[in-house]
Amino acid sequence: MLTQNLGYPRIGSFRELKKANEKYWKNAISQKELQKTAQELRLRNWTVQKQAGIDLVPSNDFSFYDQVLDMSLVLGAIPSRYLQVTKQNSSNTELDLYFAMARGYQQDGLDLTAMEMTKWFDTNYHYIVPEFTKNQEFKLFSKKPITEFIEAKEKGFQTKPVLLGLVSYLLLGKEKENGFHRLDLVENLLPVYKELIAELVGQGATYIQLDEPCLVLDLDEKAKEVYALVYKSLKRHFPHIKFVLATYFGELGDNENLALSLPVDVLHLDLVRGHQQLDRILAKVPEDLTLSLGVVDGRNIWKNDYQHSLQIIEKAEKALGSSRVWIAPSCSLLHVPYDLEVETNEQALPKEVKNWLAFAKQKLSEVTDLLYLSNSSDYIDVQNNLANNIDANEERRTSTLIHNQEVKQRVGAITDADAQRYSNFTVRQEKQKSALNLPLFPSTTIGSFPQTKEVRQLRAKFKKGEVSQAVYEKQIQHWIKESVDWQEEVGLDVLVHGEFERNDMVEYFGELLEGYAFSQYGWVQSYGSRAVKPPIIFGDVSRKNPMTVEWTKFAQSKTNKLMKGMLTGPITILQWSFVRNDQPRNVTANQIALAIRDEVVDLEKAGIKVIQIDEPAIREGLPLRQNEWKNYFDWAVKAFRISASGVEDETQIHTHMCYSEFNDMIEAIADMDADVITIETSRSQMELLDAFVEFNYPNEIGPGVYDIHSPRVPTAMEIYDLLQKA
Repeated sequence: MLTQNLGYPRIGSFRELKKANEKYWKNAISQKELQKTAQELRLRNWTVQKQAGIDLVPSNDFSFYDQVLDMSLVLGAIPSRYLQVTKQNSSNTELDLYFAMARGYQQDGLDLTAMEMTKWFDTNYHYIVPEFTKNQEFKLFSKKPITEFIEAKEKGFQTKPVLLGLVSYLLLGKEKENGFHRLDLVENLLPVYKELIAELVGQGATYIQLDEPCLVLDLDEKAKEVYALVYKSLKRHFPHIKFVLATYFGELGDNENLALSLPVDVLHLDLVRGHQQLDRILAKVPEDLTLSLGVVDGRNIWKNDYQHSLQIIEKAEKALGSSRVWIAPSCSLLHVPYDLEVETNEQALPKEVKNWLAFAKQKLSEVTDLLYLSNSSDYIDVQNNLANNIDANEERRTSTLIHNQEVKQRVGAITDADAQRYSNFTVRQEKQKSALNLPLFPSTTIGSFPQTKEVRQLRAKFKKGEVSQAVYEKQIQHWIKESVDWQEEVGLDVLVHGEFERNDMVEYFGELLEGYAFSQYGWVQSYGSRAVKPPIIFGDVSRKNPMTVEWTKFAQSKTNKLMKGMLTGPITILQWSFVRNDQPRNVTANQIALAIRDEVVDLEKAGIKVIQIDEPAIREGLPLRQNEWKNYFDWAVKAFRISASGVEDETQIHTHMCYSEFNDMIEAIADMDADVITIETSRSQMELLDAFVEFNYPNEIGPGVYDIHSPRVPTAMEIYDLLQKA
């Protein structure tokens, strides 16, 4: 029996990579200094995993920005417009080309927008979408997987290179012209994969992990045929290399037979999200196939239940023998924070709650504990770990911190009427036109203004008690007044207060809600250098006091124009938190929805006539299988409507979404019944609006014309052209 890890967080336990990247982008450090930081992080990660007892430690799981973009560079899938970056300026390197694809480029006479970015399955991680053209050629452009394997070997680590599998890579991309399907490119791409694998084998790789998360999706016959073709060809070409096929984020479902038929040596299963598949797979697993059991949750931070996991491992061992069973996390640990040991603030993270948690480093120990325990180890440390694990899980189950009967009763009393506005949209629209008196094509911004160094420093000093409440509030009011004046000066119609008092659109609300705890250093990568610190929902959620009313009232007092109340919606708060796993997610969503509803009602009472309830994560929560969508939309849309439906018809409810594909959820968006939806459409050149047109979307829409996730500045004519398209 072996242990393996599928991937490790790369931003650094204190966000070292984020800081180094951003300094490099500002020309504050050299590329050599940036690479030095990256090498230190990789070495630290390999060391931590090896010291934890992981047998197969991954390499090439590190990325400066995104692992899918890495693969595009490796395979030479570089849109031709970006090649000008190195042609136009010979001092630009491969890494500069890479960052131009990720972030856009606006110098040397070039003006290039960033490549499209979207959600990585149903996580809060984002990837850069590969672009494909008909008959596209590929070549081994970057040798990153090879150089990092060699780097690890020189440091004394025999690693398992990780590659995004060929079929998933193609399926995750987009055709940029008509007349072909991206899977048609398999014959052009397969030789490049073979060349890459051959070089890794030549450098001494014995195991290679091929990530094929698309095997947990609904696949058509063409995709299944391509899977069979690709893996048959790879194994025929490399009969002696051991291929580890990694699936994660769900069950294989109707792809079980396909996955079991592929000529690989090890099949990794997510048995956290897909625990019901094990019995079916054990009944038909080929005799020469090893199973890697993903029993430690790679996406959430709760301690593993050793007794439950050992039952799973024992079942697999009895069926296959210990030599054909591996133990692993369910997926890459990219989605959880680094290390629980550095969390020392008991006020933010109570000791009792901390005892229920495991971050990436602790999850490695859980994997090796399970290995020893499944081998009936009598090591005193391992037996103590088992006893402590049993105690922690029982303590959590019975803790009085978790349960609030008043909240449970309120959720139980929710009716369909609680999720309905008083009138339908056409009636509300006329009332709002009269009450709000907005011009045609009113302009607004989404909500937050830049969190400058001064803003962050003030908030940090306030939290440490270094400045008084009065001083803090006076300075925040000053910045709010500045932002209001500026918005009036440039002529916006509906203003925002700038959110200078907020650290994060979810964490801020979590700090003001019951049932939440917080980490100091629990950072998780969202995209590029953007890291988030998800709050922890450990118990029943409720609102003690108004959370945004006073700041919004102050901002409204500084202008005669409409001021938007700015709230985060219940599904986004749910999705962007680490959520308790001891009750259904829809129950927690309804608890949050009631808390937000109370805030919406209080904002209306305070005279705020436009209230935005952001739901950028509602698409992210969509199950990966279509047969599960209806159930999700039923409760997710209802939770949003509960949060929005306590106000009069004259109050205009906005929602906001970004970086999502809307075609497959447009009906659900309409069911949300927000008076206005604002969406990011500039990266797609307004193509995302097609879904709204084809559906004949009934409510109002605000298409975003300025991509704030890219440093490039669009011209006025570019924005004008986008508006014409809209």
